[in-house]
Amino acid sequence: MLYWLTEFSDGGDVFNLFRYITFRAGAAFFTALFFGFLFGRPLIDLLRRTQKKGQPIRDDGPQSHMAKAGTPTMGGLLILSALVVSTLLWARPDNPYVWIVLGVTLAFGLIGFADDYAKVSKQNTKGVSSRTRFLLGLGIAALAAIAAAQYHPAELAHQLALPVFKDVLINLGLLFVPFAMIVIVGSANAVNLTDGLDGLAIMPVMIAAGTLGVIAYAVGRVDFTEYLDVHYVPGSGEILVFTAALIGGGLGFLWYNAPPAAVFMGDTGSLALGGALGAIAVVTKHEIVLAIVGGLFVVEALSVIIQVAYFKMTGKRVFLMAPIHHHFEKLGWAEPQIVIRFWIISLILALIGLATLKLR
Repeated sequence: MLYWLTEFSDGGDVFNLFRYITFRAGAAFFTALFFGFLFGRPLIDLLRRTQKKGQPIRDDGPQSHMAKAGTPTMGGLLILSALVVSTLLWARPDNPYVWIVLGVTLAFGLIGFADDYAKVSKQNTKGVSSRTRFLLGLGIAALAAIAAAQYHPAELAHQLALPVFKDVLINLGLLFVPFAMIVIVGSANAVNLTDGLDGLAIMPVMIAAGTLGVIAYAVGRVDFTEYLDVHYVPGSGEILVFTAALIGGGLGFLWYNAPPAAVFMGDTGSLALGGALGAIAVVTKHEIVLAIVGGLFVVEALSVIIQVAYFKMTGKRVFLMAPIHHHFEKLGWAEPQIVIRFWIISLILALIGLATLKLR
């Protein structure tokens, strides 16, 4: 919205700053961060009053989690509110990629909100059926994939770009939409599975978002793409404003989610943020790099798939409990120990993902 102030610029005044994505990204970060600090406590108090008993705790989970009973959920509303307000203020309103990513984020957030509401109101851990959530997610992802393909350059539409191999493009044709659907829905559910300990999901999400934001900025500049030998996606640089707002809102949330958490993100936040990461990867043509940058989420999801499949085949378990962060809890690792070590792993994977920009 504020981008339109550039119409009053003669090229040498303060309004000219609004032309720069980096300036608006910085402003988006601080706007979202301030929003989180300003409205965090009032929102938590409201959630505590309305939810009364808070998020129901699984009986079959680690016993240490029973101490968290009564903690309100739906804290993702704080992140999403800060993210939306900041993005609308600072991103270019005529950029289709911003609207695609923002639309996916809000749509998955609505699915998560419905799930959280069902859990809190019925005081059980089931919520909305996984089948319903999955089908709704696929529909949202399909619309996003179709829209992204429409705005991609003709030479990149329906193509899969491979990291490292600079000239390799795989024409997926009609399979591009199903592939993008898997990326977006898979990302949303992987982040959702990771969100099981105080602060565990939000920091890796911010790290992944920051990495994808840098990639989006790079592939949106023709001079950078020529130097790095990556594919040019005009307009994708504006996604940096979105990711900066996400990081600001995420830090504002983490202030209250740090152990012991005053509020949980809930599916409202985890599904929305996971869907956002998947949508950014599709928009920037870095779907495979997302699997590297978000490798922690991939491992969390795989641990559940392996556990379920192996149990059905043999009646035995591979892990003491899935997702894998609960396995380490069962081994006796302290919660902060698991969280910080997983943060470190996320940072390492993000650096490897960034390296693919130059490793050609």
